[in-house]
Amino acid sequence: MSKRSVWKIVGLAGLAGVAATGVAVVRSERRRRAYTPDDVRIRLHQRVAAIAAIADAAPVVSLSAAQPERFRRVRRLAGKSFQLVRRG
Repeated sequence: MSKRSVWKIVGLAGLAGVAATGVAVVRSERRRRAYTPDDVRIRLHQRVAAIAAIADAAPVVSLSAAQPERFRRVRRLAGKSFQLVRRG
């Protein structure tokens, strides 16, 4: 087998790989676009329910009990920045 034929085989294999990748991308894009808004909403509700089930098992920390003076400063600074935006 000559070097030239080896490079031809490598080139053809590369083209086949690019074509196969393109087919896979188009196929997945069609699946993604085939969802109706109701399907997307249902899937999102399922994800939220799964996360909520995990969150129920985890201990809950109250933000008001965790250093309230720090949050007061953040609220005060955020309030000032929102006032500037409203006026401007």
